[in-house]
Amino acid sequence: MRYKITIEYDGTSLLGWQEQLDGPSVQDYLQKALNCFTPVNDTDTCSLNNKEKSEEDFPIQELYEEAGTGRRLQKTDAFFNNDFSEAYAGGSTERRTAAYIDVREDAGTGRRLQKTDKIIVSGAGRTDAGVHATAQVAHFDLKEDLVDWKLREAINARLREMEAPVSVIAVEKVGNDFHARFSARGRGYLYRILNRRAPAVLEKNRVWWVPVPLDVEKMREGAGYLIGHHDFSSFRAAACQAKSPVKTLDRLDIEVRGEEIHFIVEARSFLHHQVRNMVGTLKMVGDGHLHPEDVKRILEAKNRAAAGVNAPACGLYLTKVVY
Repeated sequence: MRYKITIEYDGTSLLGWQEQLDGPSVQDYLQKALNCFTPVNDTDTCSLNNKEKSEEDFPIQELYEEAGTGRRLQKTDAFFNNDFSEAYAGGSTERRTAAYIDVREDAGTGRRLQKTDKIIVSGAGRTDAGVHATAQVAHFDLKEDLVDWKLREAINARLREMEAPVSVIAVEKVGNDFHARFSARGRGYLYRILNRRAPAVLEKNRVWWVPVPLDVEKMREGAGYLIGHHDFSSFRAAACQAKSPVKTLDRLDIEVRGEEIHFIVEARSFLHHQVRNMVGTLKMVGDGHLHPEDVKRILEAKNRAAAGVNAPACGLYLTKVVY
């Protein structure tokens, strides 16, 4: 059974979407949450799959079996727990250091789930370190047909336990031909600039603070050269793995929201760093370092060195994936 999930996350402490060896990522957190428990066999079920239960009546017991001994340790009223963590047995709490076989049991039924094959979560977009999302989309496969909201609650409970800056806001079943990345027909991004003299404090890691005045009308004029079907080599990261630099930019609107300037960008797909490089170049138009017509020259140069600065990751949000 394939599941589509919609996710939001604060990318400040994350190394991007893709699983990394040297730090936390969105994919890593989601896979850890999902790989805690999967069915022992196709006949096993759990309370996630019990459609007769309501969202308010969802008791779960956790059982931990010490490897090689069969000794069972139980913790109630929780979805998940880490290996090598505190285990509760006979009213006493003790720190266990031995390996455990994780088993979950639906309260009152004895039906059991345990770890099996690793679940892979595939995302619609590989956001960079520091980039946020309000509506990232991903998919994964499970053996069981589970209740959507119960699966969402179970994943989020595990994410909270890990103190992950990630939340699953929606779960739905989809056909096996659905792919979060390759089925997408469009993607939308928001870039936020805080344009004021006073530094950002509450929004420090969520906007690009630009203290010098920006001419929005000139930035809009420059943005007009980028709309349409072009070779965007000048706005492409050196490490970009896309086969072709040619993309169609469907939308690039610049809106003033109080002290903020918002760049709303939409296309079927983007090159690596394309949005941030376009915003950085348009910011240089706004502060007078470039003229609006320079954007046309930069685009035609097909050379990254011709373009402006790479806007920081903190101001970028993945806001939409269209199917």
